[in-house]
Parts: sequence; structure tokens; C-alpha cells
Amino acid sequence: MNKLRNSWELVKASFRVLSADKELVVFPIVSAIGTLIVTLTFALPMFLSGLMDSLFSERIQIAGFIVIFLFYIVQYTVIFFANTALVGAAVIRLRGGNPTVGQGFQIAFSRLLNIIGYAIIAATVGMLLRAVSERSRGLGRFAISLIGFAWNIATFLVVPVLAVEGVGPIEAIKRSVYLLRKTWGEQIAGNVGIGTVFGLISFGVVILGMIFAAAAFIALESPALAITVIVLMVIALSLLGLINSTLSGIYAAAVYQYAETGHTGGFFDDSMVQRTFIPQRNSF
Repeated sequence: MNKLRNSWELVKASFRVLSADKELVVFPIVSAIGTLIVTLTFALPMFLSGLMDSLFSERIQIAGFIVIFLFYIVQYTVIFFANTALVGAAVIRLRGGNPTVGQGFQIAFSRLLNIIGYAIIAATVGMLLRAVSERSRGLGRFAISLIGFAWNIATFLVVPVLAVEGVGPIEAIKRSVYLLRKTWGEQIAGNVGIGTVFGLISFGVVILGMIFAAAAFIALESPALAITVIVLMVIALSLLGLINSTLSGIYAAAVYQYAETGHTGGFFDDSMVQRTFIPQRNSF
């Protein structure tokens, strides 16, 4: 209950920042549209040409991996670009400024080469972990999942570092690890707190939506009303996803701000941010 309560406090604190700058939600919208366009750009031509079925045949397996690798790079570039714009704008707000959407995109464009570099690194790590995982069984696959978890922790602050410091991708990863170790240690306990809260809310929306849709279809014998309920449910889930992404970016900005300065700018309780991490144990 304490963890859930702290997660809810994180949601409320992040939402206070969003309330001060409602335009921050534009960045996740751009990310969602961009990832959809990238997916269609890669998938649609292959489906129409029939290449999708033969993409992973033994003859062109290497080509298949190259296509997926390029897809990951472009997809990650879009996502990291939007996240960099979001975090950059959020940091401006946490430091007492009044950011605009234009300022967020200006920050992201000025870091574009570094963002692409980090996207290449992330795509390479993702492909390697996926390839090894597909060839592993049991404890081997579990070990790969732990490596992936460790990678996510190590890169937790990469986007804020890219947005604020403008360093290269390798240095951004080193800085991310350093800031986490310096401040709270190596293991994040509550970095999924916001996602947990929104996961519970989304689960409730799905349950209620299915109940009302079933009631409309069976009891009221109205397929049109049932379809309307389902459409509304999908819209609600999409909005929740956008808000979740926005608040997660705001929280990452707050964590970076605290790691750098020791305070979060007034929107977050500093001790609340600190409680989302497990203290580092002394090691020899």
C-alpha cells in the first residue's frame, strides 16, 4: 500500500507540472503519430510486395535482420526525439521557466545527431538481446531478461542528459549510470510507479467497457451501442496512454533535476523522489 500510495503521489506531482504546461502532451502525440508513420512506411510496402512472407527465409535472413535493425533505428530516433523535446521542456519548467512547444522541439533538433547515435546503440542492444533470448532456454532466457532490465536502469537518465547537457550518446549513458549511482544507487524501486497506476486505471476502463458493451449487445440488443462503447473505450485508453507517456517524461526530468541539484523545483517533494530508489549497499 505504501508503494501504491507513493506511486499515486508521483502521478499527482507529475500532473501538477502538466497542469502548468498542458502543451507538453503534444510531444507524446507527435511520438505516437511518428511511430505509426514509421511502422506503415516499413510494413506496408513489404506486405503489398509479398516480401513480408519471405523476409525471414534462410536465403534472405540477413536482409531481414537488416530491415528490422533499420526499423528499430528509425523508430527509436522518433521516440527519443519526442522524449528529448518533452524532457527538455519539462526541465525548463522545473527550473522556473515557462517552456513552449517550440522550445522543446528546438532542444530536440539541436541534439538530433546525438539522438540518432543513441538510437543506433539502443537498436543494437535490443537486437542482440532479442537474438540471444530467442536461442536461449530456461535460466539463459531469464539471465537475458535481467540484462535487459539492467540496461533499462543504466539508461534511465540518458534522455534527460541528452536534452540538458548535449553530450554524445556514449557519454550520456556514462552520465546516466553515474547520476544514479551517485544519488540513490543502482536499483530503481519505483520507476514503474506511474505505469502501475495507469495500468490499474486502464484495466478498470477495459473491464467497465467490456461490461457495458456486453450489456448493450445482450440485454439491450443494440450492436450499434456496443460498438460505440468499445470505440469510446479505445479512445479513453489512447488518452490514458498519452497522459502516461507525458507524466513519465516529466518524472524523468524531475529525477535528473534532483540528481543534478538536490531539489526538484517545487512541484515534487524531494523525499518522495528519493523514496523511488533502493539505497545502494556498500560494496567491496
